[in-house]
Amino acid sequence: MLYVKREHSDHLEGLLSLDGVESAAEARRTGRVQSVDRAVALLRAVARSSGREATVAALAAQCGLNRATAWRILTTLEAEKLVVCERRTGEWSIGMGLIELAGAGGVDALIRRAHATLERLALQTGETAALAVVRSGKLTYVDEVAPPAVVAASWRGRVVPLHATSTGKALLSALPADTAGRMVGDHLHRFTSTTITDPTTLRAELDLTHSRGYGVCRGEFEPSAYGVSAPVLDAVGHPIALVSLWGPGDRLTENRFDTLGELVVEAAASLTGPA
Repeated sequence: MLYVKREHSDHLEGLLSLDGVESAAEARRTGRVQSVDRAVALLRAVARSSGREATVAALAAQCGLNRATAWRILTTLEAEKLVVCERRTGEWSIGMGLIELAGAGGVDALIRRAHATLERLALQTGETAALAVVRSGKLTYVDEVAPPAVVAASWRGRVVPLHATSTGKALLSALPADTAGRMVGDHLHRFTSTTITDPTTLRAELDLTHSRGYGVCRGEFEPSAYGVSAPVLDAVGHPIALVSLWGPGDRLTENRFDTLGELVVEAAASLTGPA
């Protein structure tokens, strides 16, 4: 009975453990909040565990916590979309909310700075250039520039699926494979006849996207929309935005993918780091 109470009470855990007493005393001395320290430690452990075991037991051991405490903290972080749990395996990975936070600090400045790059891309290619970021856990277009001679429907403000767009694939390809897999899940909704709905096929597509640096879309979300996209990375390699070029398939044909892909990769790289 004492064991159960210890597993389910942070306060009693501290009373029953010399380490807990010392930790509480240290927290009082430094003014730090112990629960926040634990949450940060778990977030870092999840981030480090890409490709390795990331169960509650493993993460708790890494952070010096008991399983019950680790589980409660992880569940709280999951509710805020900072981490994701694959219930079938019990493995944890970083979530869209953490990606959003990673880019939030400079995202407004990045959007302003990117507009000139989008203008250049649109004029250079004759296609619509756009910028997407993660907002409220969703991949959303926040700016776009259409070339003067092109009349196109605006995608600004639109939320797009991860598995059926070049922007979504570029984002997923810049994340650890297990994280990307958990974000899209096992059920991939079919939007058009070309939408990838098999997780294994999508994984192969993401591997190819990562190796060449840009993602492609062949009318997979909307039949008339073809495109290429590349991720803008922060100083530690986290994707914070996506640069894309898109247009109708009869103009933005597959034989242009390589050339346009190189252009979005260069544009994304120019936006990496401080202005």
